Amino acid sequence: MKYAVLIISLVLFCFKSEIKETKTSQAFVTELSSEDLKVLNFNELESYLSKKDANKTYVVNFWATWCAPCVKELPYFEQLNANYSGKNVEVILVSLDFPKQIETKLKPFLKTKGLKSEVLVLNDVDSNTWIPKVNKDWSGAIPATLIYNKNKKAFYERSFDYKELETELQQFIK
Repeated sequence: MKYAVLIISLVLFCFKSEIKETKTSQAFVTELSSEDLKVLNFNELESYLSKKDANKTYVVNFWATWCAPCVKELPYFEQLNANYSGKNVEVILVSLDFPKQIETKLKPFLKTKGLKSEVLVLNDVDSNTWIPKVNKDWSGAIPATLIYNKNKKAFYERSFDYKELETELQQFIK
Protein backbone atom coordinates (compact mmCIF):
# COMPACT_ATOMS: atom_id res chain seq x y z
CA MET A 1 0.00 0.00 0.00
CA LYS A 2 2.88 2.35 0.84
CA TYR A 3 4.31 1.78 -2.63
CA ALA A 4 0.97 2.44 -4.32
CA VAL A 5 0.65 5.83 -2.61
CA LEU A 6 4.27 6.65 -3.52
CA ILE A 7 3.75 5.68 -7.18
CA ILE A 8 0.50 7.64 -7.45
CA SER A 9 2.14 10.70 -5.87
CA LEU A 10 5.07 10.44 -8.26
CA VAL A 11 2.80 10.12 -11.31
CA LEU A 12 0.70 13.11 -10.22
CA PHE A 13 3.82 15.18 -9.59
CA CYS A 14 5.23 14.34 -13.05
CA PHE A 15 1.90 15.02 -14.72
CA LYS A 16 1.60 18.40 -12.99
CA SER A 17 5.18 19.32 -14.02
CA GLU A 18 4.46 18.32 -17.63
CA ILE A 19 1.34 20.50 -17.75
CA LYS A 20 3.27 23.45 -16.34
CA GLU A 21 6.12 22.92 -18.85
CA THR A 22 3.67 22.71 -21.77
CA LYS A 23 1.94 25.93 -20.72
CA THR A 24 5.31 27.67 -20.40
CA SER A 25 6.38 26.46 -23.86
CA GLN A 26 3.08 27.56 -25.40
CA ALA A 27 3.37 31.00 -23.80
CA PHE A 28 6.93 31.29 -25.09
CA VAL A 29 5.91 30.42 -28.65
CA THR A 30 2.92 32.77 -28.54
CA GLU A 31 5.22 35.57 -27.40
CA LEU A 32 7.42 34.97 -30.47
CA SER A 33 4.57 34.74 -32.96
CA SER A 34 4.50 38.49 -33.43
CA GLU A 35 8.14 38.46 -34.49
CA ASP A 36 8.46 38.96 -38.23
CA LEU A 37 10.28 36.08 -39.91
CA LYS A 38 10.49 36.03 -43.70
CA VAL A 39 9.25 32.75 -45.19
CA LEU A 40 10.13 32.58 -48.88
CA ASN A 41 9.86 30.21 -51.80
CA PHE A 42 12.98 29.79 -53.94
CA ASN A 43 11.97 32.41 -56.51
CA GLU A 44 11.75 34.95 -53.67
CA LEU A 45 15.02 33.74 -52.12
CA GLU A 46 16.88 33.91 -55.43
CA SER A 47 17.29 37.69 -55.20
CA TYR A 48 19.23 37.19 -51.94
CA LEU A 49 21.65 34.88 -53.78
CA SER A 50 22.60 37.34 -56.49
CA LYS A 51 22.62 40.87 -55.08
CA LYS A 52 25.06 43.17 -56.85
CA ASP A 53 25.53 45.97 -54.32
CA ALA A 54 28.63 48.02 -55.11
CA ASN A 55 31.24 46.90 -52.58
CA LYS A 56 29.26 44.46 -50.45
CA THR A 57 30.11 40.81 -49.85
CA TYR A 58 27.37 38.37 -48.87
CA VAL A 59 27.77 35.25 -46.75
CA VAL A 60 24.70 33.02 -47.14
CA ASN A 61 24.52 29.94 -44.94
CA PHE A 62 21.98 27.14 -45.48
CA TRP A 63 21.22 25.41 -42.18
CA ALA A 64 18.50 23.88 -39.97
CA THR A 65 17.89 23.48 -36.25
CA TRP A 66 17.85 19.67 -36.66
CA CYS A 67 21.35 19.67 -38.23
CA ALA A 68 23.99 19.33 -35.46
CA PRO A 69 26.95 20.56 -37.57
CA CYS A 70 24.84 23.56 -38.66
CA VAL A 71 23.99 24.51 -35.09
CA LYS A 72 27.62 24.06 -34.06
CA GLU A 73 28.87 26.55 -36.67
CA LEU A 74 26.14 29.20 -36.20
CA PRO A 75 28.14 31.10 -33.56
CA TYR A 76 30.95 31.54 -36.11
CA PHE A 77 28.56 33.17 -38.58
CA GLU A 78 27.25 35.39 -35.79
CA GLN A 79 30.80 36.34 -34.82
CA LEU A 80 31.60 37.09 -38.47
CA ASN A 81 28.47 39.24 -38.69
CA ALA A 82 29.49 41.20 -35.58
CA ASN A 83 33.15 41.61 -36.56
CA TYR A 84 32.41 42.71 -40.13
CA SER A 85 29.17 44.66 -39.65
CA GLY A 86 30.72 47.99 -40.65
CA LYS A 87 32.87 46.50 -43.41
CA ASN A 88 30.31 45.90 -46.18
CA VAL A 89 29.71 42.26 -45.26
CA GLU A 90 26.20 40.88 -44.80
CA VAL A 91 25.49 37.48 -43.24
CA ILE A 92 22.20 35.80 -44.22
CA LEU A 93 21.10 32.57 -42.55
CA VAL A 94 18.69 30.52 -44.68
CA SER A 95 16.79 28.07 -42.51
CA LEU A 96 15.66 24.83 -44.12
CA ASP A 97 13.54 23.90 -41.10
CA PHE A 98 10.19 22.30 -41.78
CA PRO A 99 7.51 25.00 -42.20
CA LYS A 100 5.17 23.28 -39.74
CA GLN A 101 7.88 23.67 -37.05
CA ILE A 102 8.58 27.38 -37.47
CA GLU A 103 6.48 28.38 -34.46
CA THR A 104 7.35 25.42 -32.23
CA LYS A 105 11.05 24.89 -32.99
CA LEU A 106 12.65 27.60 -35.13
CA LYS A 107 11.37 30.74 -33.42
CA PRO A 108 12.16 29.46 -29.90
CA PHE A 109 15.63 28.40 -31.16
CA LEU A 110 16.27 31.88 -32.62
CA LYS A 111 15.12 33.53 -29.40
CA THR A 112 17.27 31.26 -27.23
CA LYS A 113 20.37 31.72 -29.37
CA GLY A 114 19.82 35.47 -29.79
CA LEU A 115 20.82 35.46 -33.46
CA LYS A 116 21.45 38.93 -34.88
CA SER A 117 22.07 37.94 -38.53
CA GLU A 118 19.16 38.10 -40.95
CA VAL A 119 17.27 34.79 -40.91
CA LEU A 120 15.16 33.70 -43.87
CA VAL A 121 13.09 30.51 -44.03
CA LEU A 122 13.06 28.65 -47.32
CA ASN A 123 9.69 26.98 -47.85
CA ASP A 124 10.00 25.27 -51.22
CA VAL A 125 9.49 21.52 -51.47
CA ASP A 126 10.88 21.30 -55.01
CA SER A 127 14.50 20.90 -53.85
CA ASN A 128 15.44 18.98 -57.01
CA THR A 129 14.81 22.19 -58.93
CA TRP A 130 16.30 24.83 -56.62
CA ILE A 131 19.39 23.03 -55.25
CA PRO A 132 21.24 23.08 -58.61
CA LYS A 133 20.26 26.74 -59.03
CA VAL A 134 22.18 27.56 -55.85
CA ASN A 135 25.16 25.53 -57.08
CA LYS A 136 25.26 22.90 -59.83
CA ASP A 137 27.52 20.64 -57.73
CA TRP A 138 25.55 20.87 -54.48
CA SER A 139 24.29 17.48 -53.28
CA GLY A 140 21.75 19.19 -51.02
CA ALA A 141 23.61 18.35 -47.81
CA ILE A 142 23.84 21.00 -45.12
CA PRO A 143 25.52 23.01 -43.81
CA ALA A 144 26.32 24.76 -47.05
CA THR A 145 27.57 28.30 -47.57
CA LEU A 146 27.64 30.69 -50.49
CA ILE A 147 30.01 33.68 -50.37
CA TYR A 148 29.80 36.22 -53.15
CA ASN A 149 30.18 39.79 -54.26
CA LYS A 150 29.90 41.50 -57.64
CA ASN A 151 33.24 40.04 -58.77
CA LYS A 152 33.44 36.57 -57.29
CA LYS A 153 31.32 33.66 -56.06
CA ALA A 154 32.25 30.50 -54.12
CA PHE A 155 30.17 27.66 -52.72
CA TYR A 156 31.14 25.40 -49.80
CA GLU A 157 29.34 22.19 -48.87
CA ARG A 158 30.97 21.80 -45.47
CA SER A 159 31.18 23.07 -41.90
CA PHE A 160 33.40 25.94 -40.81
CA ASP A 161 35.13 27.08 -37.68
CA TYR A 162 35.59 30.83 -37.27
CA LYS A 163 39.16 30.99 -38.57
CA GLU A 164 38.29 29.01 -41.73
CA LEU A 165 35.21 31.14 -42.38
CA GLU A 166 37.13 34.37 -41.94
CA THR A 167 39.95 33.11 -44.20
CA GLU A 168 37.43 32.40 -46.98
CA LEU A 169 35.77 35.79 -46.50
CA GLN A 170 39.13 37.57 -46.68
CA GLN A 171 39.56 36.33 -50.25
CA PHE A 172 36.48 38.39 -51.19
CA ILE A 173 37.19 41.64 -49.39
CA LYS A 174 40.82 42.23 -50.41
